[in-house]
Amino acid sequence: MSLTRSVLLEQEERFMTVALVGNPNSGKSTVFNALTRLRQKVGNYPGVTVEKKLGRAILPDGKAMNVLDLPGTYSLAVQSPDEQVVRDVLLGHMNDTTRPDVVVCIVDASNIERNLYLVSQVQDLGIPVVVALNMMDETVKQGRAIDPQKLQAVLRMPVVPMVASKEQGIEELKTILARGVEPVPLREWRMPAVMEEEVALFAQWLCTDRKMDRFTAFSEAVIHLSTPIAKHHLLEHGVSDIGTAMVQDARQRLTRAGVKWRSAVIEARYDWIHRILEGVLTDLPDPKIRKTERFDAVLTHRVWGWVVFVSVMVLMFYMIFTIAAYPMEWISKGFELLSAELKSVLPAGDIRDLLTDGIIAGVGGVVVFLPQILTLFFFISLMQDTGYMARAAFIMDRLMSRVGLHGKAFIPLLCGFACAIPSIMACRSIENPKDRLVTILVSPLMVCSARLPVFALMIAVLIPNTSPFEKAGIMLSLYLTGILGAILMAWVFKHTIFKGPTPPFIMELPPYRFPTLKATFLHMWERSQLFLKKAGTVILIFSVILWALMTYPKLPGASGDVALRHSFAGRAGVLMEPVIRPLGYDWRIGIGLIGSLAAREIFVSTMNIAFNIDDSGDAASLHSAFSEARWPDGRVLFTPLVCVSLLIFYVFAMQCFSTLVVTWRETNSWLWPAFQFVYMTGIAYVAALTVYQGGRWLGFQ
Repeated sequence: MSLTRSVLLEQEERFMTVALVGNPNSGKSTVFNALTRLRQKVGNYPGVTVEKKLGRAILPDGKAMNVLDLPGTYSLAVQSPDEQVVRDVLLGHMNDTTRPDVVVCIVDASNIERNLYLVSQVQDLGIPVVVALNMMDETVKQGRAIDPQKLQAVLRMPVVPMVASKEQGIEELKTILARGVEPVPLREWRMPAVMEEEVALFAQWLCTDRKMDRFTAFSEAVIHLSTPIAKHHLLEHGVSDIGTAMVQDARQRLTRAGVKWRSAVIEARYDWIHRILEGVLTDLPDPKIRKTERFDAVLTHRVWGWVVFVSVMVLMFYMIFTIAAYPMEWISKGFELLSAELKSVLPAGDIRDLLTDGIIAGVGGVVVFLPQILTLFFFISLMQDTGYMARAAFIMDRLMSRVGLHGKAFIPLLCGFACAIPSIMACRSIENPKDRLVTILVSPLMVCSARLPVFALMIAVLIPNTSPFEKAGIMLSLYLTGILGAILMAWVFKHTIFKGPTPPFIMELPPYRFPTLKATFLHMWERSQLFLKKAGTVILIFSVILWALMTYPKLPGASGDVALRHSFAGRAGVLMEPVIRPLGYDWRIGIGLIGSLAAREIFVSTMNIAFNIDDSGDAASLHSAFSEARWPDGRVLFTPLVCVSLLIFYVFAMQCFSTLVVTWRETNSWLWPAFQFVYMTGIAYVAALTVYQGGRWLGFQ
């Protein structure tokens, strides 16, 4: 263990460690944010690419505690990297992460039966448990009543009713944690007698062979005997062939005894859950349930569901081109004033040109699109918080399942609208390796927010005289093109190199909720920080590099295109022009394509520098510069056909090095990111070539 990691681990061990576990969509992250405020840090667990979120909370007695936000999971039966991390942390097997002193199980009260299943598994480990009964308000809306005191009595562990989105119950939870929580040593759920005997025998062997404590041994024995992939799980954890043979023999004996070992444990846990909820959970008729059903009847309808989905997307893009236009103009004016001020105080020369033409023009040309990106994330946050995102995934399943894409791939792909990086990382929840790899390979085809500046530039500036509704329609068509591209490539992969059956799609439709403005704006604030950090680091660095490459070496007495062509970047653009000329692009656009390999947004800043646009980077300056751009024979460079060709190219092209790095990390091989880059670039080139040459053949310009 490195010295730095040892120090970090020692610092964590000074305080009580509390782990938050829960099903996806149970409000776990909301509880984590409420407990830790801004005292958080995010990284990865050592050796794996699963995100580690650690925070510090202050208890009522003034003491601090560490809070671990573990990945959302429905079960501790290890079938995915996320589930592996949760189980390893709870058992103390995760390097550089202390075993939790207390586990807080976040339970969605509106779906308490299914959520208590995970509670029963955590309880088996012998760790002190607190049940945070979240979303109590949703239970009331469903016409159901839960008695927390009765539930606490039957569970024999603390139960805290909560509405985490309103921070109700947070202080009560802190008080219980400060007071201390005792473990519950006795389990009350029971399997068939034959299986109890088999589990006891194997648990005893694990205690002897693996030196496990009795709680861990029992939990491991249950999982190994009831989970189909238990053999692989045993081998991965160093269990000998003898242990593997014991599992197989036990399963055969259970089968002969008429016990369904795959489902016996599940049935036993749910029987226990149903028993303890008697007298705790009361179902009452409520017209609001019928309202939910009526909403779902429309939003998940085969026809009307798509009508609503397309309408929501059109509204989102309409807002991007209307509401966001005002702050964009303010940002543009701000950069223009800053540039003018620098020009007035600095003497002419390379330093002034670097600041005004390189940094301000490069960074400002991208930052000006921040309002549009935040508008996009505002709508995405609303769709997630209201529960509509799950409905959108549901209607897309009817289309995507026909190409063999895994059901769990829908949410990662929808996350791709924001960014391909979290989309690829979210694929960890997909158990089947082939389905996970297919989803990773097609995720970048979903149009991410990084493409938005490029699309907005080409639509708003290069295709003039369009209304906001027309612009929204064009933007929507690009997003739909990306979705269809992902579907088509998934079908190709699933019928060629990744052949396999289509897994069933099982997805919970969360209840409809009113979003909280605090959570929505917090999400937007986080995204703006990430974007501005990227603008202040990656885009800034590459803007400076591109400015230098587009400025040096200087040709005495030359200016404009002549000087640019003589530069290092110009020479690279001229070198690749024969390749991109069939697409309608010249060497200057080639410079933009090269620059955008670092990040798609850099295409905009590169165009600002390449075409000598003034520092404001506003639409008028862009339109004027592009309108004057010509081929050597006097033909207009940026014709509508070229604009459409560029739009199509950026829909499909892999123009993001960070995405390739994440693909490498998730697949542990450079083969797949290389394949991803080649196939996406090939599709982009062929599609752009078809659009441009096909358009010319049809007589378009």
